[in-house]
Amino acid sequence: MIDSASWAQRLGGDTFLAQTCFRAHKMIRSNGDAVPSPLTWNDLNEIVAAHRLEPPRMRLSRAGEAVPATAYSILRTNRRGVSWYQPQPTEFHARLAEGASLVIDAIDQIHPPIREAAAGLERFFRTPVQVNAYASWTAEEGFGTHWDDHDVVVLQLEGSKRWKVYGPTRQAPAWRDVEAPEAPTGEPIADIVLKGGDLLYLPRGWWHAVSADQGSASLHLTFGLATQTGAEFLGWLCDDLRASTNVRADVPRFGTPMERADYLDAVRKEVLAALDDPAALDRWERSLDTTHPGRPRLSLPHLAAIPPEPAITVQLTVPRARIDQEDDTVTFSGAGSEWTFALPVAPLLRRLAEGKPASLATLAADSGLTIEQAAEVVALLVVGQAVAVVGGSQ
Repeated sequence: MIDSASWAQRLGGDTFLAQTCFRAHKMIRSNGDAVPSPLTWNDLNEIVAAHRLEPPRMRLSRAGEAVPATAYSILRTNRRGVSWYQPQPTEFHARLAEGASLVIDAIDQIHPPIREAAAGLERFFRTPVQVNAYASWTAEEGFGTHWDDHDVVVLQLEGSKRWKVYGPTRQAPAWRDVEAPEAPTGEPIADIVLKGGDLLYLPRGWWHAVSADQGSASLHLTFGLATQTGAEFLGWLCDDLRASTNVRADVPRFGTPMERADYLDAVRKEVLAALDDPAALDRWERSLDTTHPGRPRLSLPHLAAIPPEPAITVQLTVPRARIDQEDDTVTFSGAGSEWTFALPVAPLLRRLAEGKPASLATLAADSGLTIEQAAEVVALLVVGQAVAVVGGSQ
C-alpha cells in the first residue's frame, strides 16, 4: 500500500512542501524497491469488462479530441429499455493501435488499491485527490500540448512515457479565470522519459505534451490535487460571515445614497475584521479537513451497532480527520461531525488516523480498552460516516 509516509518519503517530505510544491516540477526516479503496483494490465482489463463506464468517464482520446464511442463500442439495450455502450475488444484495440489513448477518470472510486494510494497522498497534501488512469501505445500525443488547472502527481506503472514540459505562460491560471493562458513557444524546459515506478510532480498551469514513443505500451496514473486558492478561502470567509447581521441583511438596493454608503462601510468593517484575525487561515484549513466527506463506504452487514468481535476490522474513511487532545478528553473531528471522548480513547483514534485497517482487538490493546468499549467507540464513528467496517465479519 502506498500510504502517506511512503508518499512523503518519495516526494521529499516537508522540504518538498516548502521548496517545490506550487513552484516547480520535480521528477523522482524509482528507488528500485519492490512496491506492489496499484494497477496492472489485468486489473485494467477487468475494470473495463466489469463496469459500465460511459464517456466521458471512460474515453478514447486522439490528438486532443474524443474518439466517438460508436467507433469502439456497440450500443446495447436491455428488455427494460436501459441502454449503454459496450466496448468491443477488436475495435477497441484497433483505435488504440491507431494512436488513441485510453482514459478512465476517477478510477480510485472503483479500484481499492488506487483508492488507498489516493488517501495516502491526500494525507500528505491535505487536499482531496482524484486519480485518472491513462494507457497509450504509440508516439501520437493523445491530448496535444495542454495544461491542467490543478497540480498533479504522475506515477508511471508499466512501460515508458515521454513528458515534454514547457512551464507556465500565465501565473496561477484557474478553471474559472478572466483569460486563458497563451500557448507556449520554443523548446520545452524539460524532456523526461518516465519508466516504471518513476514519479513526476507538475504544478497547475504548466504546459506539457505526453506520448508513448519508447516502443512499449504505457500505463500511468495521474493523481489530481484539488486546488485551494484565495477564491476558495474568500468563499469560505463569506459563508463564515453569515453569522453577522450586517452580512445577512438585505442590500439596500432602493435606499438613499447615504444608506447605501453606510451599508458598504458596515460590510467593509466586517470583512476587514475577519481578515485581521491571524487564525483565519488556520480555521479555514481546519474546516477543509473536518467537513469534507472523504471516501464514504458501507459497513454491511452491520446496520447500527458493531458487535464486540475481536476480528472485526475497521478503517478511517476521512483521510484528513483532526484529533485534538485536552487534559482529560480527546476530540475527533471529521466528515462534518465532532466527537469528544475520555482521554484513554486517544490511542485508538490515533491508530485509526494512520489510515490503515485495524481490528477491534488491536484498537483495544493499543488503548487499554475492552473489546466492548472499542466497539462502542467505533460504532459512533461508523454512524458518523468517518469509519467503515472493512473485514472480519462472519
